[in-house]
Amino acid sequence: MSPAPHDTVFERYPPSASVIDHALEGSRQSVFWLDELGEAPAHPPLTGAPTTDLAIVGGGFTGLWTALRAKQRDPGRRVVLLEAKRIGWAQSGRNGGFVEASITHGEENGRSRWPAEYAQLERLGRDNLDAMERTVAELGLDVQWERTGELDVATEPHQLAWLTGTPPVEGEADVVLWDRDEVQAQVHSPSYLGGTWRRHEVALVHPGRLARELARAAAEAGVELFENTPVRRLDVAGSGVEVITDGGRLHAKQLALGTSVYPSLLTRNRLMTVPVYDYVLMTEPLDAKQLASIGWEGHQGIGDLANQFHYSRRTADDRILFGGYDAIYHYGGRVRARYEDRPESFRKLASHFFTLYPQLEGLRFSHRWAGAIDTSTRFCAYFGTARGGRIAYAAGFTGLGVGATRFAADTMLDLLAGEPTERTELEMVRRRPVPFPPEPAASAGIAATRWSLDRADHREGRRNPLLRTLDALGLGFDS
Repeated sequence: MSPAPHDTVFERYPPSASVIDHALEGSRQSVFWLDELGEAPAHPPLTGAPTTDLAIVGGGFTGLWTALRAKQRDPGRRVVLLEAKRIGWAQSGRNGGFVEASITHGEENGRSRWPAEYAQLERLGRDNLDAMERTVAELGLDVQWERTGELDVATEPHQLAWLTGTPPVEGEADVVLWDRDEVQAQVHSPSYLGGTWRRHEVALVHPGRLARELARAAAEAGVELFENTPVRRLDVAGSGVEVITDGGRLHAKQLALGTSVYPSLLTRNRLMTVPVYDYVLMTEPLDAKQLASIGWEGHQGIGDLANQFHYSRRTADDRILFGGYDAIYHYGGRVRARYEDRPESFRKLASHFFTLYPQLEGLRFSHRWAGAIDTSTRFCAYFGTARGGRIAYAAGFTGLGVGATRFAADTMLDLLAGEPTERTELEMVRRRPVPFPPEPAASAGIAATRWSLDRADHREGRRNPLLRTLDALGLGFDS
């Protein structure tokens, strides 16, 4: 018999409604990262009927890394990138800026799906993060890069058994296990019962700056960038692909698709992902007294161990970003701007923030925003080719794409080259995930799964028959 439901720490110690009201009063429904940067350099829309060696659709991290890596591999290749709106405006400019080494959405997800090649996937993920760091340094990208690692914290007693690592000793252990006193010495939250510091597996970055700097580096390498150029369809034309836009027609020998959460230009991929909305708050800068009260001098990213988890981090100007928990799907898998303003999600986040950091009561949030995550049934990216190998695609990053998009870029370029590589031989790359069902089954299934995950968080992590069935089918999610 499963235990009776119990309140989580967020229900046991909520702040008053007046604290939440004060904190959200005056906050802007706007993305801090993009506001802080100001207006981006503009690129023209595509007109006419040019030709190119490689066309890339999508001006987020996937497309930008693909463009830059293509020119680094072959400087003489003509590369054209098309973005429907502005470069970096969508989820690439809206995320928390956590750059994970993992390309499998964490160790547990990777080991359960690809046990025979997980050691290889882990190595490739670490190599990918190291290569990103080198690129930032070598090209002088101004992106506020910090290789501070991530602190995974337990906020409920049953989560302590899920922590792994080595107790603190002299030396440089990759994963350090802290008890309650040790973790609270790092970050002063009464709700943190213990934690694991993954020292080298995560970097923090300003995601808006990363998108803008990648665009600058790509342009300097010779990539032609076009904005406000939505692609309407793809046609096969001889040995290449015709990319049809509102104002022009681009003929490309090869094409890479990096459209992420938006409906794929390939019908075969329309059910491979669903958009799930994630909500974020950003505080005003903390003053000296507030900074002293919170500690957090190591600047680690922080994520808790619940199914409905939160993530938080400090910024270069001493703000705190706080997001996660709610993951909202809308019927039909639509991506709409009106879904971004969800007062109940922002109030819930504000409440949870002050439960974790009650000493910061009185602090205000300057910004609130949301973004749609391209979720796949295996919770990490999938890959493939179409139209006789002329087109490569990658999508389904499920919220951990800041780092994995660079790996995806190299994988797509490998696939287009047609030569086997270590990446293209991976089972992870060769096999597609199970698609989501069409509506109304998709909405019903996602709603039931969210309810079950919430129930598990209230029952000491115990998963009900639905979650256990999904686990057995390879569809279970435990972040």
